Amino acid sequence: MNLTQRQLAALAKVSAPTISRFEQNAKDIQLSSALAILGVLGMTDKRTLVFTDPASSYDSRGVTFWGEDGVKPIRCRISREALDDHFSEGDKLRPEAAFKKHRPAIEALARRKYLLGQLESENTVVIATQDVA
Repeated sequence: MNLTQRQLAALAKVSAPTISRFEQNAKDIQLSSALAILGVLGMTDKRTLVFTDPASSYDSRGVTFWGEDGVKPIRCRISREALDDHFSEGDKLRPEAAFKKHRPAIEALARRKYLLGQLESENTVVIATQDVA
């Protein structure tokens, strides 16, 4: 980017010695400083996926639920097979109940796939049985 250490320090709001330590791969740099430097260099991922809408819809193929990246809605879906294989607790839970009980873990899986760019058609995050460890 053709920036001097002093210019980068000013943009990142850190000291010039911090920039020097960062360039030398010093282990004593604070995480907040490293993130500020990387942010100025355009090397941080600002995407996020949050789940504020508690609604979901169920059909014979699985459960659809929605997340948001900023104001952009992101369609997420977990397959019936994944629910049965990994969240039904030995067939004690039906798919809808399994989804409700394990929703935080399912949302975490959707978030991981989204941030890795693993989207299906129409920018949908689909969790299949092989996606669950």
